[in-house]
Amino acid sequence: MNRPLTHEGWQVWDLVGRLGGQLRVIPGAVVGWDLTAALSLGDALGVPPAAAAELLPVIEAVMVAKLNEQMQVGDSCNLP
Repeated sequence: MNRPLTHEGWQVWDLVGRLGGQLRVIPGAVVGWDLTAALSLGDALGVPPAAAAELLPVIEAVMVAKLNEQMQVGDSCNLP
């Protein structure tokens, strides 16, 4: 359903898989990726900058929501 449909989309999706170490976090929450590092990595990998700039923020928003949701569920499971 959410599979990339273009070569550029696949390039950005591959980039997303490499961004695990580029998370910006505060205690108890993920706030996003370090997009400067993400765009630099994308450039080094040959990802078209326009595609990365267009798609990464959309993917980032979903990633942040889902990770924070998972962390909240995990916290509620540990309640006495």
